[in-house]
Amino acid sequence: MSNTVQIHPALTDRLESEIAPRLDEHGKQVRCILMYSGGLDSTLAGILLRLQGIDVVAVNMFTGFCLTDHKRKRGDLRPDGTRYQNEAIVGAAGLQIPVEVVDVREGYLKVLTEPKYGWGSAVNPCIDCRIHMLGHANRELLEECDAHFIATGEVLGQRPMTQHKRQMRIIERDTGLQKMIVRPLCQAAMWETVPEQKGWVDRQLLMAITGRGRKSQIQLAKDLGVLEYPQPAGGCCFLTDGNYGKRLRDVIDHKPAAELTFEDVLLLKVGRHFRLPDGGKLVVGRNEGDNGMLAGFWTLGPFLRVDGHMGPLSLFVGDEESEDFDLAMAITARYSDAPYEAPVPVHVLHQETIQRTVDGVVPLNKGEEIPWKIM
Repeated sequence: MSNTVQIHPALTDRLESEIAPRLDEHGKQVRCILMYSGGLDSTLAGILLRLQGIDVVAVNMFTGFCLTDHKRKRGDLRPDGTRYQNEAIVGAAGLQIPVEVVDVREGYLKVLTEPKYGWGSAVNPCIDCRIHMLGHANRELLEECDAHFIATGEVLGQRPMTQHKRQMRIIERDTGLQKMIVRPLCQAAMWETVPEQKGWVDRQLLMAITGRGRKSQIQLAKDLGVLEYPQPAGGCCFLTDGNYGKRLRDVIDHKPAAELTFEDVLLLKVGRHFRLPDGGKLVVGRNEGDNGMLAGFWTLGPFLRVDGHMGPLSLFVGDEESEDFDLAMAITARYSDAPYEAPVPVHVLHQETIQRTVDGVVPLNKGEEIPWKIM
């Protein structure tokens, strides 16, 4: 498997020269917006539509919670030593279709913290998330791109929260897209859509893949000439992570909804988190990448760093006059390479500027911080 999409030259030639453009009832080129992740399913959906002569415009929705994007920004490397990339951008390049990354964070905080259809096993508001993304595509992108309909790479029955008929109908209803979403991999096993009824899409050329298995998609990729594609994998969204869920629930419990900001929930992706006895919060960087990302949250509170010893950057959110602040410094020192129980100076910083230095901070012994750690 690859980290990007590569298609056979014969398929490229076929897509570029052998397929007649599909026209609508007014003689206009049929165009669709493809909700595109860069993964196998959405790639196959795009190819099936292009093979029908449909002009495909890929759209990748940015919420701030993509795990791969987080690793890319942190500077992590894949197991094979390569850097993480935006899979939608590199995938669309391999598929040779235009792609636009669309920021849909506006309004997403309410989706995350007050989902109408609830959370999954963690804090994943999957139905509300799909409604938010597809609703944005309907309101903003269909007209902007002069597109006829929206397409996705969904497979009926593959994901329990959003890919069963009942949930799909709810999503279509709440976005105003009833029968306007085409799912090329499974549409033949579902209801007929408006694009099919109008002749914009040929139903006979759509698939009827269902279930959680991947064999049908892998075989289809082989048949079509998709040579390489990202390894299918779950856990690509932070919101499905149980530890992130515990952190979000903790924030909701300790901060009024009216005061909660998007920055508060993005911070939960970075470092180790501690809820201190008087209600203060400490975030401790795990590595250089975490420290770099944590530095961007300077508006939330002062940073702490041990002087004279290798160690993390920490962010304290709370009252600096409380006992929580003393504990925060001791925890920060615990994660440095300073000897246990040997007093050390700790810098208190605003951004990169040292505001003051607190001498005589005694690091906690390993394990003493666990009672306050949010797992």
